[in-house]
Amino acid sequence: MNVLITGGSGLIGRRLAASLAAEGHQVTILSRNPERISGLPAGVQAAAWDGRTAAGWQAHADAADAIVNLAGASIKGDGFLPSRWTPKRKQLILESRVHAGQAVMEALRAAAAKPRTLLQASAVGYYGPHGSEPVAEDAPAGTDFLAGVCQQWEASTQEAESLGVRRVVLRTGLPLTLEGGAFPLLVLPFRLFAGGWFGNGQQYYPWIHIEDYIAALRFLLTTERTKGIFNISAPYPQPNREFAATLGRVMRRPSWLPAPRFALELALGEVSTVVLDGQRAVPMRLLQSGFNFTYPELGPALQDLLQRH
Repeated sequence: MNVLITGGSGLIGRRLAASLAAEGHQVTILSRNPERISGLPAGVQAAAWDGRTAAGWQAHADAADAIVNLAGASIKGDGFLPSRWTPKRKQLILESRVHAGQAVMEALRAAAAKPRTLLQASAVGYYGPHGSEPVAEDAPAGTDFLAGVCQQWEASTQEAESLGVRRVVLRTGLPLTLEGGAFPLLVLPFRLFAGGWFGNGQQYYPWIHIEDYIAALRFLLTTERTKGIFNISAPYPQPNREFAATLGRVMRRPSWLPAPRFALELALGEVSTVVLDGQRAVPMRLLQSGFNFTYPELGPALQDLLQRH
């Protein structure tokens, strides 16, 4: 299989590319600066794109069996600590996703032989903040900033379905990996013996082990009967207070020092919603499709991740 990955130089893109290449698939990752990418495994090449059009990479789309559209500016920013959501930052978060989707559609419309499959990234933020009720794929969209971003992100490639391309939308939860993303921020206070929950601790975190994340993408790439919306998260999301208690137990650190809501809102501004709000998203359609999780429960997932370091 020949797979094209937009946003392929990021954490998830590189992990997926390496996993596919290890089994003999050919992978092309698109990047604005391909010359800066090093250490790619055999079977993976980097190509340039501008994130807005099909200019310069149309031939790669013509040769692809599948496209995985992961492109988009980081929600938390590029530094270790989250960046505030200024109007400029919000615009970048939204436009980087919508423009990437528009570029993919330009390439699909022009392709002589269209790829069979398109995996379109999104996030469980689509649903907006929720309480303790389970949130499956048929739940309505939320009304906050992240929900609006996800709606436009998903809509940017909806036309692919009318072109005969099987489209799968990936509403992703919190990937657990120490290589990047939000998880290292959650771990750091526990390393410093200052771990605890955020706010009231009742908000749910729909987490997923990085290996299950990549396995789910592989499953959806190759399982032709799947299409539509899929929550990419483990079957048993946890409230933040229980997440913190489990993390503390695995790390053998205390988990009794909460971070008050007002303090996080003061320090982070609107981006604090990422840790203070959540949804009990459940992967109903993944389970119904026959996907098997290696780490369905949080304790073993954390043990596996943290015992490696």
